[in-house]
Amino acid sequence: MISINTISDNKLWNKKIIKSNNFFNKLIKIFPKRYQFKKKKVNLSVLLSNNRNMKKLNKKFRNKNKSTDVLSFPFEKRPFLKKEIYLGDIIISYEFMNRPKFLTNIQFKEKLIKTFIHGFLHLMNYDHIKMKDFQKMHKEEKKIYNLINKNFEKLV
Repeated sequence: MISINTISDNKLWNKKIIKSNNFFNKLIKIFPKRYQFKKKKVNLSVLLSNNRNMKKLNKKFRNKNKSTDVLSFPFEKRPFLKKEIYLGDIIISYEFMNRPKFLTNIQFKEKLIKTFIHGFLHLMNYDHIKMKDFQKMHKEEKKIYNLINKNFEKLV
């Protein structure tokens, strides 16, 4: 079973996502079964942050001096042989999620879900450096999002 620990370092998140821990843990339960790790204890962390912190982290770890919507830091390359797994960390920027300004809560959550899926797939060793990898990752993102979209009322 997978469990998500959510931390926020920006109060603006509380206006859009009440009980973020519950939100992300409900979300992950809608993911396809192959990502639910029924017979393992799997954890990951989500940091809900802002552009300023994202820029610092992006500069420090990726040598890119700009903010971004999501950063993922996988803990191990092939952790799936173990019974207890720490997948890694996902960090998401509030300002990127809230563009354009004044999105409805539904629109905000839809965008957040898509971004979380993207970050999660990076933890699962997907990437988009080469075109064939981009296409594979994009296809998987769409598959997961369509499944979640059918069950969206469980999240709002």
